[in-house]
Amino acid sequence: MRFLPLLPVFALATPLSAARAADVDFVKDIKPILELSCAACHREGYARGGYRMETRAEALKPGDSGIAIRPGDAAKSSFYTRTVLPVDDDELMPPKAKNGPLPKAQTDLIRDWINQGAKWPEGVVLVPKKIEVEQAVSEKEVVAGIHKLITSRKGGPTTAKAMTAYTNTIPGTEESYTMLPIPAGEFLMGSPATEKGRQADEGPSHKVKISPFWMGRCEVTWNEFELFMYLDEERKFKDRIKTDPKVDRVSDVVARPTKPYVEMSFGMGKDGFPAISMTQHAASKYCQWLSAKTGHFYRLPTEAEWEYACRAGTKTAFNWGDDTAAAKDFAWFSNNSEFKYQKVGRKKPNPWGLHDMHGNVAEWVLDQHAADYKGVMTSLQDPWAKPTAPYGQVARGGSWDDDAEKLRSAARRFSDKSWKQQDPQLPKSIWYLTDAQFLGFRIVRPLKVPAAAEMQRFWNNGFERE
Repeated sequence: MRFLPLLPVFALATPLSAARAADVDFVKDIKPILELSCAACHREGYARGGYRMETRAEALKPGDSGIAIRPGDAAKSSFYTRTVLPVDDDELMPPKAKNGPLPKAQTDLIRDWINQGAKWPEGVVLVPKKIEVEQAVSEKEVVAGIHKLITSRKGGPTTAKAMTAYTNTIPGTEESYTMLPIPAGEFLMGSPATEKGRQADEGPSHKVKISPFWMGRCEVTWNEFELFMYLDEERKFKDRIKTDPKVDRVSDVVARPTKPYVEMSFGMGKDGFPAISMTQHAASKYCQWLSAKTGHFYRLPTEAEWEYACRAGTKTAFNWGDDTAAAKDFAWFSNNSEFKYQKVGRKKPNPWGLHDMHGNVAEWVLDQHAADYKGVMTSLQDPWAKPTAPYGQVARGGSWDDDAEKLRSAARRFSDKSWKQQDPQLPKSIWYLTDAQFLGFRIVRPLKVPAAAEMQRFWNNGFERE
């Protein structure tokens, strides 16, 4: 395995507070937390505990229990220490009845903001805001809302014959993506025993039938993924591009990643480059968010769908043939990548028009890995080995960091704890993989829209936490 030449391991090993301290922005990071969770109880006319916090001057005054914020010392600031108390502690702020406790990502930001000096721009005043009901709804209700939105849309193709390629702009943004139709068919999944580089988990070869779907022409880029990661990125076009408030209400309640604790491209570039180092859970939540934004049902491909689309009717080790010498024309891998991923869509596509199916970044699929296919061949029609554990989830295609034989159409790899080895958080993040700079994903859209319960299962594997 090759590692990035200037990988900032020291930054990953740094305590979370130190890593974030320089980046905390009051207006962007702290003000929304205080306005939703604190300002209503600590304001003129309703100063709980004799404490107000509409302005920095008020927030630094003592209340009935003394000084709550001591700039530079979060450990001695009750405003922070009371946010991290156990859920059943009477001193917890905000209390459970008021949507407490705050998520760890938010309490970490408050801690770092105080340690930084509790900087609060002059003239910035807190305005209490209500947490809308949608923010507290169950995942089942969230999915039901998205399903209703998707099924209410009219005019899309209803037969495989009517499926065509399309390019969609993510509503409210300037970012677009292209989806290509993948015809229904049958293929031999896995590799023959004679294939060079074959591993035991690639067999036995078995016949599989696949229903029609669309697949992303390219891997999901940072341009697209960061719209989901950061609310500010999604909303930066709001003054120029109008959106449907009904759609926004549906998409805004989809769970989003916490703020990353390192620069997630690891210096390899973002504009036009594939998004990397997200968990399977994060990739699936992106699909859920995009479904809500667009009114089309998107998800990760199953392992069978991925291999079927990669092969594109071919039966050779790669979709261009068996010759590894031709890999340089179709894939970014260890021999030509210059030790980093590359912009998507720069190499020749496969016979169905899909770029970077071999190399660049390995791609998440929905399946749990098994030692071979014997135990998971439960269906010849659209098989899916549903997750059964937090690790051993499959990625396909090989990456910029792999030799050619690991790029083969049948080659498999699967997640393990080493993919989060340098994660400084306890518990480990459910969103990011510090040690998987080789990993990304692409999306699919099946022709047939599933029931809401099926959607929920596709978007929530149930094993996002270790």
